[in-house]
Amino acid sequence: MRFIPFPLNLQLTVSFTNHKVVFCLFLGVSVALSSCQVAKVPASSPAISVPDSYVDRVNANGPNPGMTDSLGIGDLPYRTLFTDDRLVALIDTAVARNLDLKIAWQRIAVAQANYGISRGALLPQVDAVATTGVDRFGRYTLNGVGNFDTNLSDNVTGSSLIPNPTPDFFVGFRSNWEVDIWGKLQNRRNAAYKRVMASQEGRHLLLTTLISDVSRLYYTLLALDGELEIIRENVTLQQQAVELVEVQKAAGRVTELAVQQFRAQLLNTQSLAGGVQQQIVDTENQLNVLLGRYPRPVPRGVSIRDQQLPPTLLAGIPAQLLQRRPDIRQAERELDAANIDVAVARAEFLPSLNLSPYLGLNAFRPDVLLNPQSVAAGILGGLAAPVFNRRLLKGNLRISQAQSQEAYYTYQRTVLTGVSEVTTSLKGLENYRSVADLQTKEVAELRLAATTSDDLFGTGYATYLEVITAQRSILQAELNLMNTKRAQFLSLVDLYRALGGGWN
Repeated sequence: MRFIPFPLNLQLTVSFTNHKVVFCLFLGVSVALSSCQVAKVPASSPAISVPDSYVDRVNANGPNPGMTDSLGIGDLPYRTLFTDDRLVALIDTAVARNLDLKIAWQRIAVAQANYGISRGALLPQVDAVATTGVDRFGRYTLNGVGNFDTNLSDNVTGSSLIPNPTPDFFVGFRSNWEVDIWGKLQNRRNAAYKRVMASQEGRHLLLTTLISDVSRLYYTLLALDGELEIIRENVTLQQQAVELVEVQKAAGRVTELAVQQFRAQLLNTQSLAGGVQQQIVDTENQLNVLLGRYPRPVPRGVSIRDQQLPPTLLAGIPAQLLQRRPDIRQAERELDAANIDVAVARAEFLPSLNLSPYLGLNAFRPDVLLNPQSVAAGILGGLAAPVFNRRLLKGNLRISQAQSQEAYYTYQRTVLTGVSEVTTSLKGLENYRSVADLQTKEVAELRLAATTSDDLFGTGYATYLEVITAQRSILQAELNLMNTKRAQFLSLVDLYRALGGGWN
């Protein structure tokens, strides 16, 4: 069906009592327009290719060639992945009380309300109305002459006489309905539904991020506790060294310079404790904000030294990431909605059909308003196509197309980021495991070296500088090992988040 390129306005008012044939004809025209609906299917976006695999498999405690690919750890509930009961309790509290999650619920409610509005646009709008008015027609007007002439008829008597001024009373229902002949309103509804789904995926993303943030802060706290414990142990050892060198000085075997050097080393180590304690306070406060509560001490479980990584960590394949990771799913829903918006913008160029029926009681005298003969019904139809505002519609179409392309690039970037983050976390677990093994051996050797230097210093075969160097080395090595242990667990948390874990 082809429409002429200028506004076409068809208006027809009919009475159910006197023009049934015309009314049925009008409805037939409406049905015919609906039957020649032009399908405006949203354009599909190009498929995004992903690699066949990341790093195939990682064993946190060493190589394990016997593993086979299966579902990744992102499919595990956080209560299964994390074995520390204190951490699980903190995550449960955050899920129940986090304010960002509560805000996300309200965003979903807004999206659902918009979807309800778009669904309502497909249905006729019906209003119950009661109106009254009065007109005084001039003598030399069409209505004035007509009413005067009508009142002279012998058939018009009593309540049928038309008064002047002429009141008008109406009680009934009026409706307005845009017939969705091109699928424009249906596409708007579909776009709103996609955005509801996107808002839900946004909450899933927030939940995954929340679990990740709580876990990262918790393991950071455990690592800081471990650093503080290491510092205090070294403070004790260095105090003993100060006492020993003071005895050596009293015996005339060392000078005051040696005592000063040992005391300075002790003061430096003691000062480290204050900095770590401040980091603990800051980390606890960050964690309490995520838990939706005011600052308070955060209970901890076993030391990070005794925490164990899962023996095997499977990541699955990148194709699973497209269905699993919430930000990818959210970007995909937004892309679908943007593509539908383009179809809606195209449909704006086509003619629109509006129907405005009414049914009620209508009279110019209040005493006969409730009379069955005062029942009135009618329908007004209008068909219009845009002409002079096409520049506005073209601008809206270009905006929709640009937003659709932007949504596609965003989706593509999100997929690239997701695959990269999984790969980085997998390699991080493997590399930090190797680093931790070497640093553990380094700490063991330095402990032996510190003991040897103390013995040699006591017998005069080592200088005090060698003892101080050995003490500094053991302290730094133990702190480095603690940081590596923390990096291992943070890589585990990052992998869980990168795989979209926790939101289910």
